[in-house]
Amino acid sequence: MSQPTGHPIPADTRDWLLEGDASIRWQTLRELLDAPEDVVNAERANVSTTGWGQRLLEFQDPDGRWAGGLHGRGVYGPKWTSATYTLLLLRRLGLAAGHPQALTGVNMLWDRASYFDGGLTIGVTIEAPEACVTSMFVALARYFEYDDPRVDTALEWLLANQLPDGGWNCRNIRFGDTHSSFHTSISALEAITEALRAQPNRADLTAAIAGGTEFFLNHRLYKSHRTGEVVSAAFTRLSFPPRWHFDILRGLDFFAEIDSPWDKRYTDALDLLIGKRRRDGRWPVQQKYSGDVWFDMEKTGGPSRWNTLRALRVIRWADRKRP
Repeated sequence: MSQPTGHPIPADTRDWLLEGDASIRWQTLRELLDAPEDVVNAERANVSTTGWGQRLLEFQDPDGRWAGGLHGRGVYGPKWTSATYTLLLLRRLGLAAGHPQALTGVNMLWDRASYFDGGLTIGVTIEAPEACVTSMFVALARYFEYDDPRVDTALEWLLANQLPDGGWNCRNIRFGDTHSSFHTSISALEAITEALRAQPNRADLTAAIAGGTEFFLNHRLYKSHRTGEVVSAAFTRLSFPPRWHFDILRGLDFFAEIDSPWDKRYTDALDLLIGKRRRDGRWPVQQKYSGDVWFDMEKTGGPSRWNTLRALRVIRWADRKRP
């Protein structure tokens, strides 16, 4: 990936990113600076032994949960210190696939889930599969290379429950919702993409991603397909970590990650993202979701290395793809 001429990375922004946590540094080296693979891998290895990654791993309970001893749950709740959301964060930090603590946690999730027709839920009182939970668990299993036949079955269930508009909805089975959810659909796309990395020749996975992509493009990523109005103001505010929520940066970053072909329907969201750049050339954290956290990585309202890194790689992708 060559450096685009349209939006060069200022040296002070580059240096600021490289002064951050190992999870920021390795992604900056790979996604923005095209560093050699051995340099990237050496920096990525530090995620488990330094900084945010090390701290999250140190909080794990002996049985594979997080927050289990304190709250008596630790699987999906409390948000955001449970095993599910801690593992999702470790995935975003770039903890290496096959990490033994991650595999212990993922195995615990799959053992404690309830299964219905291949789909799953973690809710004690819920007696139906949920696309949102199934997507999260499949994404974690495929990313960390957890080998279990239940994962294949859950993936097939996810593919079978793609809605006619191309997306997915966590309320479809239980409540009959027929219009896809932005939140559930981005999680499902992330899960199927992780599966496609392991099985790159599966046409059904590629077709599902294409359908999900079209769902978001039909909505310009954040607008009603009927009226053109913004579906939710929260979609236009930048956050990290996204947890289960969708916003324009999570969406654009996903499409940059899969190297999606350019489509003019990305333009509105991209222009909105570029307009959020601060005078210092960095992007802020605009919102955080209420709930317990192990620690704050960044301050709301301040400059965000996470959002700056992600915004810059989105812009690089767009500069390469746009005519």
